[in-house]
Amino acid sequence: MSATGGRSRVPGARRRPHRGGQPRAARRPAREVRLHTCYGLNHGPRLHDVPLAAGVDLILTIAPGAYSFEDGNPRHQREWQIWEHADLPEDKIVIPGFLCDAHNSVEHPQLIAEGIVTYARLVGREHVIAGAGCGFSSRAIYSPEVHPTVAWAKLAALAEGAGIVSAELWPS
Repeated sequence: MSATGGRSRVPGARRRPHRGGQPRAARRPAREVRLHTCYGLNHGPRLHDVPLAAGVDLILTIAPGAYSFEDGNPRHQREWQIWEHADLPEDKIVIPGFLCDAHNSVEHPQLIAEGIVTYARLVGREHVIAGAGCGFSSRAIYSPEVHPTVAWAKLAALAEGAGIVSAELWPS
């Protein structure tokens, strides 16, 4: 039996009683919460994705510590421009996803580095974390659309791109 009176599916695990009608994330400090804006993880042409510019004002009314969104998908790579005019709160972070989950090509580290610098110039270097975007598979139970060896190579390119710009953004 669990703390709520029901049986737990995990042997030896106890369920926590529900408190106050808020999801657990709503009780976390904002700096520990990330909001991910997803356009749908699929391998289609993505012709009907909603532009980030159409919802950025609404998104910024939500108060997580960071905003995660796609940047590596070709339909969204130019959306860095909205940050020229969007009013990112001083205590928030953007996490542009520089890796495209919709293809098996590995991004060039220099292109990732250029993206990081672009965002850092727009919102400040302290307000950018280079991210991967979405995951590498549409469903947890499905074979990944991006092969695991490619996913690891993409993550290595992300790390290398961040390393390229570290000295530029954080001179000693």
